[in-house]
Amino acid sequence: MGILAREGYELTPRADEAEVLVVNTCSFIESAQKESVDAILEMAEYKKFGAAKKLIVAGCLVERFRAQILEQVPEVDAVVGTGEVERIMEAVEGNLRVLPAQPPAFLYHDLTPRIVTTPKHSAYVKIAEGCDHPCTFCIIPQLRGAFRGRRFESVVRETENLARAGAREITLIGQDTTSYGEDLGLRDGLAQLLEKLAQNADLLWVRFLYAYPNRVTQKLLDTVAAHPRLAKYMDMPLQHASRNVLARMKRGSNGDAFLKLLERIRTTIPGVSLRTSFIVGFPGETDADFEELCDFVKAARLDWMGVFEYSDVDNAGSHALDEKIDAETIRERRECLMAIQKKISRENLRAKYLGAKSRASKDRIFTALIEGPSKDNPLVWEARLEGMAPEIDGKLYLTDIELPGGEVAEAGDVARVEITKTDAYDLIGRVVEILPRPAARTGLMAAPVPPAVAAEKLHRIATGAPLRVLA
Repeated sequence: MGILAREGYELTPRADEAEVLVVNTCSFIESAQKESVDAILEMAEYKKFGAAKKLIVAGCLVERFRAQILEQVPEVDAVVGTGEVERIMEAVEGNLRVLPAQPPAFLYHDLTPRIVTTPKHSAYVKIAEGCDHPCTFCIIPQLRGAFRGRRFESVVRETENLARAGAREITLIGQDTTSYGEDLGLRDGLAQLLEKLAQNADLLWVRFLYAYPNRVTQKLLDTVAAHPRLAKYMDMPLQHASRNVLARMKRGSNGDAFLKLLERIRTTIPGVSLRTSFIVGFPGETDADFEELCDFVKAARLDWMGVFEYSDVDNAGSHALDEKIDAETIRERRECLMAIQKKISRENLRAKYLGAKSRASKDRIFTALIEGPSKDNPLVWEARLEGMAPEIDGKLYLTDIELPGGEVAEAGDVARVEITKTDAYDLIGRVVEILPRPAARTGLMAAPVPPAVAAEKLHRIATGAPLRVLA
């Protein structure tokens, strides 16, 4: 999107008025693959009856089905894989139709043009691409290539630019953020990066997602604990707790080891919020293995948890494993595990944010980042606390955003919020104080803006529903 905008293309949310349609796809699991195919077919109809002259398919689905997409959907004019992002203009304006498959090597940097599609107060920064782990259920190395990290200075500069433009929260992402710096010769590279970013006074929180369990070092934990701007939050996909299943996944370790790791994290970072994800129904998962996973979840008492039903992808290592489990059993196991976690989450939220009934209201006040009106109910506003990552965790719903003096909270504000009620996954509260806004948001420091584009150079390309990131 950034490359196209730099070249003068106008982005439109209306597929029917776009001259070029781009579908950015995912192919990680079966449901995402189906959603991607549905999006392609939907856009093919717009090409027949709308203004569209070209339909381009990009992303992970291309890495798996490069030739088949063109053969089976004749309306598609070009395919652009994950390693070919910089060649999008050739697909839009030139004769590029398909390139020979090669291991993806693209990695953006701070000078790569970029359009941030999140609200300006919260932005993602990818610090690495690809993965070297051999997990049998995963095809990311095939879709995204080998692990490669961005240059330290490039990440810092991009973060500084986003902060100057109004970002209050930066979320670092990558298939395995805890391996950051290894290919660059950095020891504890993620810890070093976090320590540097924590010095930026314009930021409220810096968080990172997708920690690989055996890459969580004491240095990393000490760094998170030491800096107030580093969110006391860790997302660490464990995938399972049974030694048997983890071995078949080629993940190693076991539930007992994970419990010791969680204890070390909680001891080092008091009040930390922990999130994990599990896969149920992996080939060979016995009833005893699943019971072991349930026991682990009860013992771990994690703050947030996601459960994924195993998806049997034909080019993943697990596809060749025997003892497949039927879909109904997998679904039942997922529902059972989520029921256990729902009770734990309800108890955790009540204890952490309300405590005893006699707890004074001043002890129920926490710092929150205001998101804006709720999509579900515009009369209610949403916010997040430090222990809530954007898009994946629970939310804080605000019943009152106006102070007695008439000042009203705005999206992107940092406020002190009194928690009045807790639910299974969400909180309810009211704003009691709006903290001072940084200079960049009050107009005292101008945020960098892209150069103006001559009107005659403007073209249109669809975004919103057609140009969607499904990965």
